[in-house]
Parts: sequence; structure tokens; C-alpha cells
Amino acid sequence: MLVIFDCDGVLIDSEVIYCAVDAEALTGLGHPTSAADIARRFTGVTHREAWETISAEIGFEQPDDWLQGIAAECKRRLAEDLQPIAAAGDTVRTLKGRGVDLCVASSTRLDALRTNLGHAGLLELVDPHVFSASQVKRSKPAPDVFLHAAAQMGFDPGECLVVEDSVAGVTAARRAGMRVLGFIGGGHAYDGLTERLGEAGAFAVVSSLSDVLDHAR
Repeated sequence: MLVIFDCDGVLIDSEVIYCAVDAEALTGLGHPTSAADIARRFTGVTHREAWETISAEIGFEQPDDWLQGIAAECKRRLAEDLQPIAAAGDTVRTLKGRGVDLCVASSTRLDALRTNLGHAGLLELVDPHVFSASQVKRSKPAPDVFLHAAAQMGFDPGECLVVEDSVAGVTAARRAGMRVLGFIGGGHAYDGLTERLGEAGAFAVVSSLSDVLDHAR
């Protein structure tokens, strides 16, 4: 078995930071929005895709440096405030101790992905098995990054268990032909997330990463 962890909101508590930055930016444009609103709509979606949708909805013509400014503020807060999800390190160590193969597959760009895992003290536990949608043609909800990760690790899709916190991620894993365990233990989790992950195809939903150990057998 190969266990594939999404990163943001699964191993590191970064989604809550991304959502806060986006909500503050949108509020600053005169459209009051909460971090929970952003999480509900855009968790698992890249900033570029999210802001394309937002801009079209509100009729906002983005300045050339708009996304760069959003990214810079996220980067600053991640460097200062990012924490691992509770039990992330212990869960990864236990899986490795059992001889279970594992990797990370995320929509975040590879350089930022590795940097953020480092901020949270987790990079050395998963390195070099860290894969990004920037390495493939399409991001989630397309299955590309999960299929790429499985191929690089030498596993067929049917041998993989994906741990995901977003509808886009669950959809991507199911399209890849993989079993998906939903996760709602991140700081960005919102009411109704359990049901949405189940509807997208997660066979079960857990709130603690330690519960992954019961399914990775």
C-alpha cells in the first residue's frame, strides 16, 4: 500500500492562513467575506483559479501584481505562523516504522510545498517523496498529481490510499481510481465538510491523523 497525503490542511495547518489572506483581500475590495466562506468554496483550488472566479463574479480587474501580493502575504504569514497538523509527525513516523510507503501530493508549487513542509518541521520525514501539480499538466480536481505520485513511487492506483481535506482533492483521487480518506482536522474545517467529502467519494472521514493508522493496513 502507498499512503498519499495531501499537504495543505492535512499535514500542515496552512489552509486557514491562505483563507484568511484571501478573505481579508476580498473584504478590502468592498465584499465582506470570512475565512470560512473562502474555505467552503475554494479549499483545494489554486489561488489563481480562485481569484479568476472571484474576479469574474465581482467584476474586479486584477492589477498585474495582484496575485503576487496575495502570495507574498501568504508567504510572510506561513513563515511566521505555520504549524503542523496535530499528530502529523507521529503518524508519518508510525507508518514508516510499519514499513508503509508514503508520499505527499499537493496542488501547491513544488518549491513552496517543500518550504512550507520545512517550516512545519516535516520535510525531513517525507523527503524526497514530495510531488506537486506544478509537475503535471492539470491540478486538482484532475487526477494528474495523484497518478504522477503513484507512478513515481511504483504503485498502481488501486494500491493507494489518499488522505484529503477538500472536495477537489477527493474528486481528483477518485478520478485516479484511488481510495480516499477524508480529513477534517485542519483549522479551516467548516460545518458540512464531512458530508461534502463523503458525497465527493471519501469512504470514511476522520478528524485526527492518528486515525489514518487504522485504515493504512
